[in-house]
Amino acid sequence: MKTRTIRQTVLLPAPPNVVYETLLTSKGHSGFSGAPATISPKVGATFTVWGGYIHGKNLELVPGKKIVQSWRPSEETWPQDYYSTVSFTLSPAKGGTRLRFVHSGVLPDHAGHLASGWKASYWVPLKTYLAKNNRP
Repeated sequence: MKTRTIRQTVLLPAPPNVVYETLLTSKGHSGFSGAPATISPKVGATFTVWGGYIHGKNLELVPGKKIVQSWRPSEETWPQDYYSTVSFTLSPAKGGTRLRFVHSGVLPDHAGHLASGWKASYWVPLKTYLAKNNRP
């Protein structure tokens, strides 16, 4: 099966440990997305985010540094048993965190809308949430 890889880098206004916690807790994820999330910072734990639209499992976690997850949307055109892989690599940057994101194993028909979806549905609201909730 042919697949694509999405690569994006974003600067976020919070330290890496805060970004990590926001992405990996139900409270944080629901807070920035505005949608129900059930997620935990444990390797092997399954998760659902965006009100059940996204399902997956935590594959590798390095607190404050790296998140690797299996990932699939609930779409009719996405095979039921197929999971792609998302990786968030966090590093300190001036003013916060540099997040390097890689989404591999993306089905070609989904690459365009997922690439724009990560920007609009993750990075923009995450920046806004962190800016409001990360005051010293």
